[in-house]
Amino acid sequence: MDRGEQGVLRTDPVPEEGEDAAATISTAEALSEEEQEELRRELAKVEEEIQTLSQVLAAKEKHLAEIKRKLGISSLQEIKQNIAKGWQDVTATSAYKKTSETLSQAGQKASAAFSSVGSVITKKLEDVKNSPTFKSFEEKVENLKSKVGGTKPAGGDFGDVLNSTANASATTTEPLIEQTPENP
Repeated sequence: MDRGEQGVLRTDPVPEEGEDAAATISTAEALSEEEQEELRRELAKVEEEIQTLSQVLAAKEKHLAEIKRKLGISSLQEIKQNIAKGWQDVTATSAYKKTSETLSQAGQKASAAFSSVGSVITKKLEDVKNSPTFKSFEEKVENLKSKVGGTKPAGGDFGDVLNSTANASATTTEPLIEQTPENP
């Protein structure tokens, strides 16, 4: 294999655009004039291919934009589609699935904890309602109710007692308006 055939497989650094290929070759690899000329021709050919490919790419991008315009596909729609596709890709990952599963378990545990707290509060309220202090208070309210309202016999539940007491006090505090023939 001569150096011309070996050009693609060489491990030497590739010169950047505008950089002289001959300047990057070490002195240990001194090239003959003929080899340098061959490399220059190859360089010019590759640069020309790159230019052609850039022009083809630009033409394809223009054609793509025209097709999208005719189909009514806007940039906003593309962004929405890309986001939807990205979200779909994210939800398909194992990390998302594990996180989702962990959050679901945490939610279930939190729900169980709130339920437990609710049960404890209900039990405590029942304990308060059944306590001797509350029963004594309830009896006093019932006595007050029978003295003020007197419409129901004692023994109703606490809510009924409070309601009837509130109603009794509301009827006694409302001002009475006398109607005379002059003020209908």
